[in-house]
Amino acid sequence: MTVCGLAGSPLLYRLCKPAQESWSLTGRVPDFLNIRKSRERMELLCLERNYLTGSLRRCNVQRNHLIKCAMDSSYNDVANDPTAIFPRINMSDPYKRLGISREASEEEIQAARNFLIQKYAVHKPSVEAIESAHDKIIMQKFYDRRNPKINIKKKVRDVTQSRVVQAVVSRFRTPSMNFIIKTSITFIILGALTVLFQTEEGPTLQVAISLIVTIYFIYDRLKSKTRAFLYGAGAFIISWLLGTFLMVSVIPPILKGPRSLEVTTSLTSYVLLWVSSTYLK
Repeated sequence: MTVCGLAGSPLLYRLCKPAQESWSLTGRVPDFLNIRKSRERMELLCLERNYLTGSLRRCNVQRNHLIKCAMDSSYNDVANDPTAIFPRINMSDPYKRLGISREASEEEIQAARNFLIQKYAVHKPSVEAIESAHDKIIMQKFYDRRNPKINIKKKVRDVTQSRVVQAVVSRFRTPSMNFIIKTSITFIILGALTVLFQTEEGPTLQVAISLIVTIYFIYDRLKSKTRAFLYGAGAFIISWLLGTFLMVSVIPPILKGPRSLEVTTSLTSYVLLWVSSTYLK
C-alpha cells in the first residue's frame, strides 16, 4: 500500500504537470500572435505611406520638369528667332519702352532691362533701343537725386492737412449766400467811407462801426451774446494788430496822405473782420 502510494504520487504529479504547462502555453500564444500581427500592420502602413510620398514627389518633379521645358522652349523660340523685334522699339518715352512705371525702383528698372536684353538679344536695334531707354531713366534718376524738385502741390497738401491748419479751419463754416452778400455790402460801404472821408483824427468812427457790425453779425449767426462779444472783440484786436504789422513791415501804404497808414490799416482790418463775422463759428 505504501509502495503503491509512493509509486502513484509521482505518476500523478507527472501527469498533472504537463497539463499545467500546456495550459500556460496556450494562454501566452495569443498575445505573441497579436503583437506580431500589429507589427506587420504597422510595417504595411509605413510602406504604403512611403510609396505615396514617393509617388507625389515624382509627380511634382515631372510637373516642374514639364513647366521648365515649356518655358525654356518658349524662351528659346524667341531668343533663337532672328526675326524677333522689340515691339516698343519706336516709343519715345523710356519708361513706356521698358514697360515700367515712373515710380519704379532701380532694381525694377535693372530687372526690366535684363529681361528685355535676354529676350531680344539677337536683334541689335532692339538691344540698342532697350539700352538707350535704360540709360535715359538712370540719368534722369541721378539728376533728380542731385537736383530735387519742390513739389508745390505736395507741400500745399501737407500744410493743409497739418493739425494746426485743420484746427483753424474747423473754427470756420460757410453760411448762406444771403448772409455773405449782406456782410460783404456792409464792409464795402465802411471801406468806401474810410477812403472818401479822411479826417485828421483818422477813421475812428468807421472803425467803431466795424466793431459793432462784427459783433452784430456774429450774434446773428451764433445767437449768443457772450460768444458774439468775445469773438467780435478778439477779432477786432487781432485784425488791427495784424493790419498794423503788415502795413509797417511787409506792405507799404498804398494810399497817399497824412493818414494813409491808418486808412490802409483800417481797410486791412475790415477784410479780417468780414471773414470773422461771416465764417467764424
